[in-house]
Amino acid sequence: MTECAGANESSHDCTSLWLASNPSKRWGELFFLCYTPFWLTLCLGIVVPYKLYENFTELEYLLLGLISAVPSFLLPMLYVGKADRTMSWKDRYWVKASIWIIIFSYVGNYFWTHYFFTVLGAAYTFPSWKMNNVPHATFLLTHVCFLFYHVSSNMTLRRLRHSIAHMPKRVQWTFEAAWILALSYFIAYLETLAISNFPYYSFVDRSSMYTVGSLFYAIYFFVSFPMFLRIDEKVGSPWDLPRVAIDALGAAMLVTIILDLWRIFLGPIVPISDSKQCLQPGLPWFPGHSEQL
Repeated sequence: MTECAGANESSHDCTSLWLASNPSKRWGELFFLCYTPFWLTLCLGIVVPYKLYENFTELEYLLLGLISAVPSFLLPMLYVGKADRTMSWKDRYWVKASIWIIIFSYVGNYFWTHYFFTVLGAAYTFPSWKMNNVPHATFLLTHVCFLFYHVSSNMTLRRLRHSIAHMPKRVQWTFEAAWILALSYFIAYLETLAISNFPYYSFVDRSSMYTVGSLFYAIYFFVSFPMFLRIDEKVGSPWDLPRVAIDALGAAMLVTIILDLWRIFLGPIVPISDSKQCLQPGLPWFPGHSEQL
């Protein structure tokens, strides 16, 4: 899998079919992957199966989110990777990746969660402090989830590109698009299935959510996976933080447009009470929106 020109050569000369050629990006991706078992075990290996959430209040849910997300920022600050030691903090890949995901996941929680309410028939029923009717804990947990999803996508897309590099460009685009669609749907479906044992994130029709709802959720990743990969992917073409932020906002806007087109032209996937219907023009989170029915 990995070919190195020699033990004494620079890490720039070490190529991998899965990992980035940029040393800082390679370290950042591996860090996020290695960090994943911590929060995943905490949430899905301890809290959910042992039903610790039954005794949680708003504070415990917030603490769970903080314990899951904050170390993903603190650890790379305290234990600086070899490739990052000579770099300014703003040039390090993990900083850029974190900022991109913060922006994208914030928009996803603050705005797109309301599409889950009004189109997919989802509801949060656990006690929580909220912003725009979305629990604070979900903002934090989404950050680490999305880091894992996008780093995994980076690695598989990179490996795929190596495998099909000899093919005509149009064939390469076809294979890559097909893989993005398949991986996006798989991850969306897997997440929905993984949290099925948590009773306080409910759906009007769970079966429809698994099938059609996962496709709706996968729209996030149809857009974000190929865009996120571009950060510092080309050797000698590093991104600055303004470009990272603008790119994340652009990805978020495109997802918003697609989700709202679904809302307008396809509507809810399940019967939803009149107070949550969203077929009229406009955006579902605007105040007084439901009263226009």
